[in-house]
Amino acid sequence: MRSTLITHVAFEPLHLSLTEPFAIATGAQLAAENVLVRVTLADGTVGLGEAAPFTAVSGETQVSTLASLEPVRELLVGRDAQEWRPASEALGDALALAPAARCGVEIALLDALTRHHRIPMYAFFGGAGTSLDIDMTVTAGDVTHAVASTRAILGRGIDTVKVKVGALDPDADAARLVAIHQEAPKARLIADANGGYDVAEALAFLKELERAEVPLSLFEQPVADVAGLAEVTQRSRVSVCADESARSVKDVLRLIRENACHGINIKTMKCGMVDAVTMWSLARAAGLELMVGGMVESVLAMTASAHLAAGLGGFSYADLDTPLFIANHPFQGGGRYEGSRLTLDPDALGHGVTLR
Repeated sequence: MRSTLITHVAFEPLHLSLTEPFAIATGAQLAAENVLVRVTLADGTVGLGEAAPFTAVSGETQVSTLASLEPVRELLVGRDAQEWRPASEALGDALALAPAARCGVEIALLDALTRHHRIPMYAFFGGAGTSLDIDMTVTAGDVTHAVASTRAILGRGIDTVKVKVGALDPDADAARLVAIHQEAPKARLIADANGGYDVAEALAFLKELERAEVPLSLFEQPVADVAGLAEVTQRSRVSVCADESARSVKDVLRLIRENACHGINIKTMKCGMVDAVTMWSLARAAGLELMVGGMVESVLAMTASAHLAAGLGGFSYADLDTPLFIANHPFQGGGRYEGSRLTLDPDALGHGVTLR
């Protein structure tokens, strides 16, 4: 028996308490109800993965994720982990409606493979680097909440602030950005509407910020539909980034063809680890800006995404802050957060995260 054959696949619920509700335009998550995945190879190597369904974004839940994973054991056991691309294609077919589940399995699979070969995951993806500069999120809320959150973010030494907008009207959201800019005049600002505006509202929001002389570096997913996204992109002086409109390789091709954005947010929970690399290649070829992001994930999944982004290189934005919102977790190792810097262990095996 080859030592890289997959002999066992297991998954279990993973409950992660949050320090505050993670509120966006389309809903709030009170706790991270995720799924832990284990893939074991014939030589005893165990890879860990995490699926992080976010109902407000994709409709997935912990229950649906666990149910969708039931057929995965039969699909993977007996396969060679070194044949990870064919395995990914099979997972893409089986879990087409459960991308977070697919991602969790692919993280575990690639973790097991890179641990077996005793290399860090960032080297597997290209070895471009071992660190990223991150932002931190001000979740949806009022001006008072926005100012308090900004102070806390600055207190951590983080100087890129991502603000969730779209839950309120454009004027109210603009007032939050004005207050944040007054509190942190040197901070780089990102606004993320999660598709919560229509075109007129998105443009009104930008106009109000321009009138108030609030500099915005990036406007993420201002509207839900691609046609509207293209219109905002054509009429905006601010770079527009697609997130929910960039869920797959086909989505990215469409965005490029229709000149619908200036950049894309690659989240492995939308597409899996392997397709994320293809999306990166397309975006780079088209000259799009790149952000790496995630759902509400622990240090496990976020570290895997950091390995992918740092290993590939070329990312202007790293929205990998949700471990900072998690009150407790059962892991050790992984990415180290120091101020605005997320640093990976250059000598890690796999993604470097283990269970305590």
